Amino acid sequence: MSLDLAREVLRIEAEGISALIDQIGPEFDEAVSLIMNCPSRLIITGIGKSGIIGQKISATLNSTGTPSFFLHPVEAMHGDLGIVDGNDVVLALSYSGETTELNMLLPTLKQRGVKTIAITRHKKSTLATMADVVLTAEVPREACPLGLAPTASTTATLALGDALAVVLIEKKKFGANDFRHNHPGGSLGERLKAKVKEVMLSGKQIPVASRTSTCREAINTLNSVNIGAVLITDDDGRTCGIITDGDLRRLISRPEPVDVGSTMTADIMTPAPKTIDENLLAADALSIMQRHEVTVLPVENKAGKLVGILHLHDLLGKGEFRLLV
Repeated sequence: MSLDLAREVLRIEAEGISALIDQIGPEFDEAVSLIMNCPSRLIITGIGKSGIIGQKISATLNSTGTPSFFLHPVEAMHGDLGIVDGNDVVLALSYSGETTELNMLLPTLKQRGVKTIAITRHKKSTLATMADVVLTAEVPREACPLGLAPTASTTATLALGDALAVVLIEKKKFGANDFRHNHPGGSLGERLKAKVKEVMLSGKQIPVASRTSTCREAINTLNSVNIGAVLITDDDGRTCGIITDGDLRRLISRPEPVDVGSTMTADIMTPAPKTIDENLLAADALSIMQRHEVTVLPVENKAGKLVGILHLHDLLGKGEFRLLV
């Protein structure tokens, strides 16, 4: 009996989510556009079970590149409204669309010029009539046998929030590396499954100098990027050497005076440094760093050209790793 009821609940929940597919229309694109073009933050609000769902949607958006926060309607009407300005966009959740506390809040938001997206049961509700964009999330029935406790309706609202988040991921070109930067406390094992090219520094972030650059120029590059090393490249863009901050300190600490303005990088660099292919895993990079007791690796493409630099901190974060000897 209990197993049959449990399966029926899941069927009803699935039925509720499936019902959303035909409800998705141009309004969804309008909502995405509002959020994409928002110069400030997305504020999510709701009360009761809808409020709890709103908090989860906010957490998902924050971790996937869309800054947001949850605002309780009652707290908003008692002072917290001060954090809202006309550049924000509000996502208001209420299945019935007749939540008194929430509907009292919307006119004040409109006075501030805030654009509002509503997720509600139908477009004739009070909430819907006050919103700029309405996303309907009507389910055929609740899983609760009394038809009172929000069950399938909250599941459907959560799913619609996930749909918004995923579309925004695509629109913003939010990548795996961005996600990992937002999850520094995530599983070390998961982070090490990333490819090197997903966690390396590239472009102007690479501290690079030529063989004919002076040590003074190398020092300036080192200071501007602050990664602890400068990579030396040849005319073909291949890594031919590396100079660490330790190398430079030892250079200027020599008993005899050294002119860093005339000494060439080729004179003090360590030639043929250890490198790694951009398509290998971060775990492979970590293994090389452990084996050779280094904290920086130049990253190369298949043609052997320098495309990035990988620091131990980019893999694991400060203080999370100790070289093994």
